[in-house]
Amino acid sequence: ILNFKLIKMDTSVLEKRFEEIYGTKVEHLYFAPGRVNLIGEHIDYNGGRVFPCALSFGTYLAVARRDDRKIAFASMNQTFQVECDQSIFENKPSEWVKYPLGVVKEFSDRGLDPWGFNILYFGDIPNGAGLSSSASIEVVTAFMLNDQLNAGLDVVELVKMSQRAENVFVGMNCGIMDQFAVGMGKKGHAIALDCGTLDYDLIPLNLNGYKLVITNSNKNHDLVTSEYNVRRSQCEQALADINQGLNLKHLCDLSEEELEWVRHLISDETVYRRARHAVSENARVNEAIDVLQKGDLVRFGELMNASHRSLKEDYEVTGVEMDTLAEEGQKLPGVLGSRITGGGFGGCTVSLVKEDSVQEFIEKLAPVYHDKIGLNAEFYVADIGDGVRKIY
Repeated sequence: ILNFKLIKMDTSVLEKRFEEIYGTKVEHLYFAPGRVNLIGEHIDYNGGRVFPCALSFGTYLAVARRDDRKIAFASMNQTFQVECDQSIFENKPSEWVKYPLGVVKEFSDRGLDPWGFNILYFGDIPNGAGLSSSASIEVVTAFMLNDQLNAGLDVVELVKMSQRAENVFVGMNCGIMDQFAVGMGKKGHAIALDCGTLDYDLIPLNLNGYKLVITNSNKNHDLVTSEYNVRRSQCEQALADINQGLNLKHLCDLSEEELEWVRHLISDETVYRRARHAVSENARVNEAIDVLQKGDLVRFGELMNASHRSLKEDYEVTGVEMDTLAEEGQKLPGVLGSRITGGGFGGCTVSLVKEDSVQEFIEKLAPVYHDKIGLNAEFYVADIGDGVRKIY
């Protein structure tokens, strides 16, 4: 039942596989991490403040130039491969390559020339776990193209292009948090990001004897085909209703008290509860950042638990798998907080666990989850890493 491991990449394996596929040596190697969000879910697209950090595992990209105007994509994690030119934009594939292709199109639309590359990816982010494997692929592709084309774009602009690729080309109406954390992460720090303005602060993550434990439910999710876009449209409806009497840019411009003042403008109760989650979650994030800087981990854990309840009751994106992991995890010794992380409908929880209780946490939660759900959970003790970078 227990699995504490991630595949740790030996880059020589990637280089050997690249030669087998393309018949040439790797010229350059890049890396972008995955991310975990400590608190602040489903508010990046509502102009809220979020609190993610980059992880030490992620996506490797090996690349070499080719002498024609095509681009080839392959992955050590997926069987689908493709060699294509710009005509592929007219007949978008449904496979994983839609994520890097969306980024290629962003560069092409800017009048840059993103053709003539052989590319091989390897990711040690668990697929479908809600740790931003898609954002990691997008950002590492954008970073590589920017470097290879000498485009001179800064990382924040690459982050925006990666988000737009997922919104427009892939059709997933995500906010900017995932790509931003992947691009701008710093080892040992979390990012306090205002998604309305992109102002951010790097906050030292001093956990003082506690560890972040990520638990993968192994309940796969595909946010494009889930109700993620429905939730976003419900928030847009709430904002439109409120703006019958106000003139707000984002839902998270409201305080919890102000939301109650304008509640009568929202006619649909479900739409109101979606707005209540967004506004209350934004308040939790602001308090969580403050108490973390003061070293109050007990209150930080309470806010994590409250975040999960709101995502369960008001936003309805958790499900029995995630509720079991979070709620059973919260009961265990040494646990200050446990909540779903990511878009929901499956994926992972993140838990704040006393370092000498981590083993007990895993050994007790795993069989409970298996008995109730019938799936095997996987556990990763998170190391906080740097953002996107060139290895050589």
